[in-house]
Amino acid sequence: MAIDPVCKMEVDEKTARFKTEYEGKTYYFCAPGCKKAFEEKPEEYIG
Repeated sequence: MAIDPVCKMEVDEKTARFKTEYEGKTYYFCAPGCKKAFEEKPEEYIG
């Protein structure tokens, strides 16, 4: 299981509908809002 970097929920990588690549790593999200927030300001959620 992956952790959504925005809301910290667990997300199953195999069934995740929302994901994005950033600096060579794949991030998984529980919902489109979390994905959008991450894509706008990824440095706020990682590091």
